[in-house]
Amino acid sequence: MGAIKDCINGKKISNTPVWFMRQAGRYLPEFREIRSRNTNFIELCLNPSLSKEISIQPLKRFNLDALIIFSDILFIPYALGQSVEFQKNFGPKLGELDYKDILGKSDKEISLKLNPIYELIKITSKDEILNDKDLIGFTGATWTIMVYMLNKKSPKKKLDENIFNNLQQDDLITKIVQAQKIHIKNQVESGASLIQIFDSWAGLLDEEKIEKYIYQPTKEIVEFTKRLGVEVICFPRNIKNYKKFCEIVNPSAISIDYDVDPIKIAESVNIPIQGGMDPKCLLLDKNDMLKNAKRYLEIFKNHKYIFNLGHGVLPETKPENVKILVDYVKDFK
Repeated sequence: MGAIKDCINGKKISNTPVWFMRQAGRYLPEFREIRSRNTNFIELCLNPSLSKEISIQPLKRFNLDALIIFSDILFIPYALGQSVEFQKNFGPKLGELDYKDILGKSDKEISLKLNPIYELIKITSKDEILNDKDLIGFTGATWTIMVYMLNKKSPKKKLDENIFNNLQQDDLITKIVQAQKIHIKNQVESGASLIQIFDSWAGLLDEEKIEKYIYQPTKEIVEFTKRLGVEVICFPRNIKNYKKFCEIVNPSAISIDYDVDPIKIAESVNIPIQGGMDPKCLLLDKNDMLKNAKRYLEIFKNHKYIFNLGHGVLPETKPENVKILVDYVKDFK
């Protein structure tokens, strides 16, 4: 069991555990070298040996407490038969929906299409670099996946209200939840010791719609994951009420974004907390970066806390800054 799992379970740990969202990615020159030779992002993710190499790259450089697999939340639409591609300077582009095909996808078909991800987890879990570190698998949240499937691209800051008028929306939600459960179960059986649920577009929803699109499906996924004997971290980015989310959904831990007031979170949320610091802080000089880190470490010093960012590591981040930050967190008392 790794330090992150120990922290969530309230076991005694010697220092604050730390890992980063997008810790394997574009800020690392060794990642960029692999990416330059593999221009198709989907094919790269579905290459177990290369995705393993990318997943372990940050652990070769930094004293991190977890490895998160190199994959993407859009493999759920991909598994359901919707075309997914990533275009440079645009982002994800998804194809038209064939509801008959999507709703008819069997559990076996979903598993087979995503099998390379499970192979990645199997071979990575056996690597000695993991040692006593956690291996984090993940999925997108139901709401965020549905937004991508219906919007066919990133919604950015604006939501197309027409997605709520989709006549087969409820069937689609049910199918997404089914695929999420299959994907999580297969990841756990392959060796994932923790699961994180990314709800990237939770902040786009009005309060009256949150119950149906976020609370209900996410609670179902969280309960399913816990029954597998695995802790689950939720990241409902920019959600309006983290306290209410935690009370209803009841994840093992909650990951917070950088726009939320960490003092209010520390006062109102009782479960383990992860993250919060603005990724742009890693672009500052050393003293300013560490000043920001210290603020979060001080605020949550009497709380079960996993150090992370309020979003992923930015591409322009210098690897040496990541090392300085990780070492500072590990030495903080």
